[in-house]
This record gives sequence, C-alpha cells and structure tokens, in this order.
Amino acid sequence: MKFAQDLPHEGYVITSYDSNSICINGKTFSSSLIVTAAQLETDWEIAAIESLQANHIDQLLSFNPELIIIGTGNSLVFPAVEVYSAIIKHGIGIEFMDTGAACRTYNILMGEGRDVVAGLIQNS
Repeated sequence: MKFAQDLPHEGYVITSYDSNSICINGKTFSSSLIVTAAQLETDWEIAAIESLQANHIDQLLSFNPELIIIGTGNSLVFPAVEVYSAIIKHGIGIEFMDTGAACRTYNILMGEGRDVVAGLIQNS
C-alpha cells in the first residue's frame, strides 16, 4: 500500500508497505525492523512472532516509549503474555496487530507527536 503523503523531513515515516517489504522515507527494507520518529534499526533479528523473546522486548524498551506497537507479520498473532510482561510492568502501552495495520497506526501516532516505537516483523 502506498501512502498519499510522504513527509521524510519530519522523522522516519513509513511511505509504503506490502507483504514482503516496508518502505521508510523512500528506502525499502525486507527484514524485520524497529522504527521510531528519530531512529531506525534494521537489525531486529526476529522472523516470526512465535520467536518473540525477552531480548526482542528489551530492544523495544530501550527507546523508553509511551507506546509499543508490534506488527506480527501477515496476520495478527498474540504471543503469550509472559513474553511481553516486562512492557506491562514498565507501564508502557502495548498493541499487537498485523504488520500492515502496525505501519498505518505507527504513522498516525508518530504524526500526532506521540512517543511510539514500532517493532515490525517481516515474514521471511
């Protein structure tokens, strides 16, 4: 899906996505990544939501966001609460959604100036 408005000068914006890639500020990525308004990490080493572990959660928490969005791939899958309980213990909001919905939601929240981090899983 291509978004209508590209605003790369305002931070890291997801400009398009499909089932195999995510385009951020015009650059295409085909692996899982973490994105915030100010930072982009393209080495989030997770290929499927079923592999989500504490070290993946720690990477997201390192940004100290008010909200974390995890895109679970091509379909919505909820991991066991034990896997992400550290987020809840920190009082940070957490949402799981398919990666396409996570891309759209991240752009909206980031555009509103919210302190959001998105962990976006790309199915391999």
